[in-house]
Amino acid sequence: MKDKLPDFLQGVIEEYPEVWTAYQALGEACSDAGPIEPKTVRLVKLALAIGAKSEGAVHSHTRRALREGITPAELQQVALLAVTSIGWSSSMAALSWIQDVVNKQSQPD
Repeated sequence: MKDKLPDFLQGVIEEYPEVWTAYQALGEACSDAGPIEPKTVRLVKLALAIGAKSEGAVHSHTRRALREGITPAELQQVALLAVTSIGWSSSMAALSWIQDVVNKQSQPD
């Protein structure tokens, strides 16, 4: 299952499909460029999204991580590890973004 993209981004993708394809290929190439295992890659990407204070990216990486079998506790620890790097408030915001996704996915359809 693919993440539903925001309407604006979907419009950009439709208007510039070659740019989107190249962007996706770059992401895959970066993930495959070294010895880091896929689970660790996903956790690092989540940590980068947290550091960038990007709620959308945190939601996206959390959804993908859960689909990949990463536990909510592991995701929550990434946000807690950020406390000493980006501060309490920013870390708690990220923890709440992770929890938003975890809560939504644990609700029956």
